[in-house]
Amino acid sequence: MASSLKPLNQQVIVITGASSGIGLATAQDAAARGAKLVLVARSGEVLEAIADGLATGGHEAIHVVADVADRGQVEEVARRAIAHFGRIDTWINCAGSTIYGRLDEVREEDSRRLFDINFWGMVNGSLAALPHLRMTGGALVNVGSEASEVAIPLQGMYSASKHAVKGFTDALRIEVAHVEGAPVSISLIQPTAVDTPLPQHARNYLDREPKLPSPQLDPHQVADAILQAATTPTRNLKVGTMASLDVAMEKLVPGVVDVLSVFQVPRQQTDSAPRNPAGSLYQAGGEGRIYGSGKTM
Repeated sequence: MASSLKPLNQQVIVITGASSGIGLATAQDAAARGAKLVLVARSGEVLEAIADGLATGGHEAIHVVADVADRGQVEEVARRAIAHFGRIDTWINCAGSTIYGRLDEVREEDSRRLFDINFWGMVNGSLAALPHLRMTGGALVNVGSEASEVAIPLQGMYSASKHAVKGFTDALRIEVAHVEGAPVSISLIQPTAVDTPLPQHARNYLDREPKLPSPQLDPHQVADAILQAATTPTRNLKVGTMASLDVAMEKLVPGVVDVLSVFQVPRQQTDSAPRNPAGSLYQAGGEGRIYGSGKTM
């Protein structure tokens, strides 16, 4: 693992999923601490407005419209970053989505698309970033979830994709940092539920509007953990007390956790009818909002 990483005010950072939620919070916080940014998402107009807003505030940022599920588009992100800034110091894979619904009711097409975003998008970003991080040293930060180690009913495919993110990240760390000895820190961030627009962007099979269970973290708390991993070599970070507690219980008393997880079903639904069941699985959905609760930035 890399013995040292640059302070943020000396870094060029690529952030996928930068048009909303944790990605946008991380972009704001990294810019405030002096980092130069490459913002990536499918929402071109939103990304441009975010980059322009950062520039107005005296921060340096460019935006690249890309679907992380497409390896060629992600490679273009790396090329654009190098062409503009000359290097990449940290690459943050934050893009993600979810599906609400029972596993036996979700269409295979939707499940595969979710894996294309959550898993293959992270793989594409990791492999596009590695050649550049190897050359000068740097950090690769993959955003997983407590669902990387704990199953969530009604979000089973999301949980499966985040388990895959953890498996890939752990294996890559061993190969690159330990077998190869490359100066690359590879980190997994595992937050509990976070107050972002994730439920509003979800593909929804339920007959009610989905939500995340409380308590929920502020996205800037997760951004802090991500930026810590960008500056301090880190294996993994669980963010939020519930993430550590839930994972510990899963390891110690998995059968009990299975039974208790039944209570998560009603905690993931509101009393209102679905607003946008299609969500943003197949189309851009970022609208420049960090929070899902209606709270302002």
